[in-house]
Amino acid sequence: MPMLKAQKVEYANALKKEIESYKTAAVMPIDAIPDRLLQKVRNQLKPDSKLIIARKSLLVRALGEKKLKSFEKHFDKNFALVLSNKEPFELYKIISGNRLKLGAKPNQIALEDILIEPGDTSVAPGQTVTELKNAGIDVQIQKGKVVIAKKKVLVEKGKKISGAVANALKILDIKPFEISPKLSVAMENGLLFSELALKIDQEFVKSEILKDFSEAYAMSIALGVVTEYNVKALLLKAYMGAMNVGIEAKVLEPEIVKILIANAAAQATGLAGKAGVDA
Repeated sequence: MPMLKAQKVEYANALKKEIESYKTAAVMPIDAIPDRLLQKVRNQLKPDSKLIIARKSLLVRALGEKKLKSFEKHFDKNFALVLSNKEPFELYKIISGNRLKLGAKPNQIALEDILIEPGDTSVAPGQTVTELKNAGIDVQIQKGKVVIAKKKVLVEKGKKISGAVANALKILDIKPFEISPKLSVAMENGLLFSELALKIDQEFVKSEILKDFSEAYAMSIALGVVTEYNVKALLLKAYMGAMNVGIEAKVLEPEIVKILIANAAAQATGLAGKAGVDA
């Protein structure tokens, strides 16, 4: 039953108070998200977070001027409001960690190569064998089992999936697509986070730090800038450089003399071998 105007106002006011009671508010697009995945997210968010799905007009009225101004450009499609006492990054990680495999539909574009591996299937011999062959799959019957004989890329990345291939994938229970809910924007205590910022997790930061450190380390070695991290490597580089110069100049230092004697012995052995004389 549709809500009366007074009920809408009452609901929006109550929701506004609820929004203000949480530390974080976020927008989650739900157009392509199946109901079962939404329910999974809803259950996972309890007890300190909440997923609210309501009419856009009611959510807009409840958000308040500041949040509405920050969020409104993300309201082009259907969305849910996520309220939480978690930090935005933790909330994003929890929500985006929910994934659901989906089957292929005719005319969908393959996001990656769709590959069929050789081996036994759980398909019973019959009409389905013909349907698999119609999709270009090399199928054989071996000992009463339907077997895929050869590895094959059914659909290349970026190409359309035909009806025959979509049907074959369904028969083989292959689900080449994956969907995961995301937050398009989040606000915590007045601070706004875009989806691009929310995607930055601990592993990403760690990898970027390691990458930058490696580049800085290599540059410091090349320029000879001494730091606590490269001092041993620079000393070793200087030592090896001095040794090479000493060997080239035949400087009679103890460490160099050992190498010069070893080199001379090796040269003598080589010459003796060429002359046919025992060294």
